[in-house]
Amino acid sequence: MAEIKLSDMRDLTRIERIGAHSHIRGLGLDSGLEARSSSEGMVGQTSARKAAGVIVKMVQEGKIAGRAVLLAGQPGTGKTAIAMGMAKSIGQETPFAMLAGSELFSLEMSKTEALTQAFRKAVGVRIKEETEVIEGEVVEIQIDRPAVAGAASKTGKLTLKTTEMETVYDLGAKMIEALGKDKVQSGDVIAIDKASGKITKLGRSFSRSRDYDAMGPQTKFVQCPDGELQKRKEVVHCVTLHEIDVINSRTQGFLALFTGDTGEIRAEVREQIGTKVAEWREEGKAEIVPGVLFIDEVHMLDIECFSFLNRALENDMAPILVVATNRGITSIRGTNYRSPHGIPIDFLDRLLIISTQPYTSDDIRKILDIRCQEEDVEMSEDAKILLTKIGEDTSLRYAINLITSSALACLKRKGKIVEMEDISRVYELFYDVKRSTQYLMEYQSQYMFSEVTAEGDEDETNAMVS
Repeated sequence: MAEIKLSDMRDLTRIERIGAHSHIRGLGLDSGLEARSSSEGMVGQTSARKAAGVIVKMVQEGKIAGRAVLLAGQPGTGKTAIAMGMAKSIGQETPFAMLAGSELFSLEMSKTEALTQAFRKAVGVRIKEETEVIEGEVVEIQIDRPAVAGAASKTGKLTLKTTEMETVYDLGAKMIEALGKDKVQSGDVIAIDKASGKITKLGRSFSRSRDYDAMGPQTKFVQCPDGELQKRKEVVHCVTLHEIDVINSRTQGFLALFTGDTGEIRAEVREQIGTKVAEWREEGKAEIVPGVLFIDEVHMLDIECFSFLNRALENDMAPILVVATNRGITSIRGTNYRSPHGIPIDFLDRLLIISTQPYTSDDIRKILDIRCQEEDVEMSEDAKILLTKIGEDTSLRYAINLITSSALACLKRKGKIVEMEDISRVYELFYDVKRSTQYLMEYQSQYMFSEVTAEGDEDETNAMVS
């Protein structure tokens, strides 16, 4: 058996995958909701980003719910990037759920159940409750360890103070273990939940700001608490309706949240939860936080799904629905009718439509610069100019795909900076759609099951090439 060397092992938790939109940090808007030319990974699409920013602002202020937005544009014009930017801008407090239209037809549940679960994942419930806490600055921790092994468990004393009082508390074995786990020491400001015994480290007292041996670069300094040590504080928990559904479903239980296999949830469970949440709202214990549900490839939904969405958006606890499509006038799935974007007219009438435009050459260049930085690829100016030209002639996605492959070609010739010859090499190795179609038209007779195309099909193929 081969011996494993510890030096060769890597910490997998620190590896971050570089995805197609991993460079997106937000919508790139200023305080006046004006789009910057290049900010937070977003480039171009100023009007679309401004419109998305208005939607995000209204979501954060809780002014809209049950509305729907359509991101419509050609392939490779940043529709998913804008949706990802919205998710980053909204923040963690507001739920954001994503779903692809094609996913509904591959799940082991009905389409309406899958959509219902997606809707409820995008609606949060902010539950408020009061709890007693002990909050103060740690003056001293004394731990009495038994002299003989196997004797009684450890005991100790904890001295806490505020600006007005100081108290000594007896410690049991569990509290001593919790203090050791959180590395609590003299000078730390902590909060202890009386009900659960949970210890929260709030920071380090300003009075200990000169203790250089007991602080690091990430140390947070806070004021010593004032008033009584024991206080009643309001604690806020934020969960989604779907999480409450799963926890209260007898067939699944809360473990389904970890396995991901929730199955279908009975309507009676949701009705009971709806009634309970309504009671909490009336009593002031909870409030509804409408989030955002993003459905990509919305043209893949059929007429049944669109009918369900029409009704679901009229619900009191509906989230904001954001859908995206790259289709023009096409058939509605499940019917013989043609409609703009493959969406029924009655549902299309509900949508606020945000249109995305093709990127300019300057935008393509800026995006390629950002992706080179994201993928840690050093590229010469001439190579970037050539790659920008390829992006204009073919597609932005194709140009982005050539970045890593050209870096590998550069590495093979033992270079450090990607040059034009590396771009040209991978351009010859990997075909784009136009060149692949031309090759297919030229040699289609040599492929299996090739048929002579009709005039209409030839015109369509020629249009694809041009």
